Amino acid sequence: MKVVILAGGLGTRLSEETGLRPKPMVGIGGHPILWHIMKIYAHYGFKEFVVLCGYKSEVIKDYFVNYYMNNSDVTVDLATNNVEIHQNISEPWKVTMFYTGKYTQTGGRIRKIKDFIGNEPFLLTYGDGVADVDISAVVASHKKSKKLATLTSIQPNGRFGSLEIEDDGKVLSFQEKPKGEGGWINGGFFVLEPEIFNYIPNRDDAVWEQEPLKQLAAEGQLNAYQHHGFWHCMDTLKDKDDLNKMWAEDKAPWKVW
Repeated sequence: MKVVILAGGLGTRLSEETGLRPKPMVGIGGHPILWHIMKIYAHYGFKEFVVLCGYKSEVIKDYFVNYYMNNSDVTVDLATNNVEIHQNISEPWKVTMFYTGKYTQTGGRIRKIKDFIGNEPFLLTYGDGVADVDISAVVASHKKSKKLATLTSIQPNGRFGSLEIEDDGKVLSFQEKPKGEGGWINGGFFVLEPEIFNYIPNRDDAVWEQEPLKQLAAEGQLNAYQHHGFWHCMDTLKDKDDLNKMWAEDKAPWKVW
């Protein structure tokens, strides 16, 4: 199955970084978060990627076009313009990059690759979130459900501490940022049948998380794989710093490879 990655948004909440590059190219430990996401999928045997580009798409294209050279030891003879490759550390990936528009919404981006995907199921995720999710288990859950779409549901940590208080003001318990405070949410890491394209309106402003997913749920065609492990998106500069800290300390739960 192909792995489709949404990588075209403006990333305005991370403007400190995204003025120069699209959010999926913001670095964690010297590699773009996009690379980390692809490494997760490749670990489970999914190595054909379709990157849906938009804002500053040239940065993503340049990265992959020059990936082989930038990850090799080379000698350049300036007199003859001869380049000798000594050692290469590359990835056995096939990466297709589609420019889907600078301001196109998530649903519009997905619909633009309908013909490229063809009549086969595919994987889909966002270009700004990492997890230690078992992709093989998500696929197995999807097949067992016999539904058109499966998403990975997660329980993020609460933003604030939680208090249990009696009527007289006595605090019975305190928990700092309890997990699952707001219930289950969409964590991405989808498995989709090609029929889902019929649920996406043919317009650039179609939002995948609105009409399509709502209609799939209403028709009983949306399955949820519940992930109880690590999940973290990179929305803000703090998120980026937190992920870099985990990587630097060799405590990155998403590093399953």
